[in-house]
Amino acid sequence: MVTNTSGKKKTAVARATVRDGQGRVRINSQPVELVEPEQARLKMLEPFRIAGDDLRDGVDIDVDVSGGGFSGQADAARTAIARGLVQHLGDAELRDAYMNFDRTLLVNDVRQSEPKKWGGPGARARYQKSYR
Repeated sequence: MVTNTSGKKKTAVARATVRDGQGRVRINSQPVELVEPEQARLKMLEPFRIAGDDLRDGVDIDVDVSGGGFSGQADAARTAIARGLVQHLGDAELRDAYMNFDRTLLVNDVRQSEPKKWGGPGARARYQKSYR
């Protein structure tokens, strides 16, 4: 059985394909062990730490991530992997464990950066006012 899921964070989008296999996890066709920086790798593997590493041996996961920076991509991939595992296994206990640990494992973080506006260097900040 093959399960397709997705995850988003800021402008990063991750699409995960979960199928029965030997425990391979690939991010953009590269083994997850080669992902740098280490912080991003640990973030991506969080769903397995909560579920137990024995669960990883039964599935192969391919994740394609695009957009955003490494941190946003890691969060998007983490959401896609967690959703894929829950959907693939159909396990309500696993879903509850993820929800109790961190809701963003299963629900996309919808916050976006506010667009820049005229009259200032950023979204809210204004240029300094000069009186003379």
